[in-house]
Amino acid sequence: MTEPTAEPTTPRVVMPYGDTTGDGMVQISFTLPMAHSKVAEGSAIQLANKMGMDPALLVHAKPMGPDFTFFVVYGRVNHVVDPSRVVVVERDYPLLSPKEVNAAVKRSLRRRLTVVGACIGTDAHTVGIDAILNIKGFAGEKGLEYYRELKVVNLGAQVSVPQLVDRAQAEKADAVLVSQVVTQRDAHLLNTREMSAAFREAYPAERRPLLIVGGPRFDEAMADELGVDRVFSRGTTPGEVASFIAHRLAPAPTPRKVAS
Repeated sequence: MTEPTAEPTTPRVVMPYGDTTGDGMVQISFTLPMAHSKVAEGSAIQLANKMGMDPALLVHAKPMGPDFTFFVVYGRVNHVVDPSRVVVVERDYPLLSPKEVNAAVKRSLRRRLTVVGACIGTDAHTVGIDAILNIKGFAGEKGLEYYRELKVVNLGAQVSVPQLVDRAQAEKADAVLVSQVVTQRDAHLLNTREMSAAFREAYPAERRPLLIVGGPRFDEAMADELGVDRVFSRGTTPGEVASFIAHRLAPAPTPRKVAS
């Protein structure tokens, strides 16, 4: 009988791949507030060197108006990555079909579950919230409007936090979904903290709706820091959001133990 192979004790590290395995080659792009010139190109190389790229090759430079230049630099870095030390947020709930979500809500709540969604602050980008809520959905999945047992209220863009709280109260929302795409000066983080604080002030703890935020620049590990129940990042599908809501608000019954 073959003995099981022991797992290696040394962490497996990886380096970027460019032309050959482990050569450490990477490509970065950035903009400098300088008119395009030889000095600007030299400044781009200097920046890449300070970022640890050596050698660094300037492969593209394009003026962006009279006072800015966009650069692409290709070069080698010596940093390694240890995947065993990477911390990620794994999905800790089952992925359900629309039929299963509907059944769970009907069984647990005996009424429709109300979801209110919006883009808050000055954010006018509704593509994210629409992808999750609208029936057309995203990535081949129908949005939450497709779910028979979910009542969806999409408030659209540029909704103030007080307006969101008022509408959530009026609709007796069970869950509130907020999408944030605009991220200049960490606006998505500031808006989310303001939103979560407002809901905690407006609701008793046991009656507060489930607070969910999403957007391409969010770190999924920041839920506690931001005061929300879940953070979804880029690539999230309607099914993942619906399954999480069902998991938290309409959980499956715990199997009863049968006496022996």
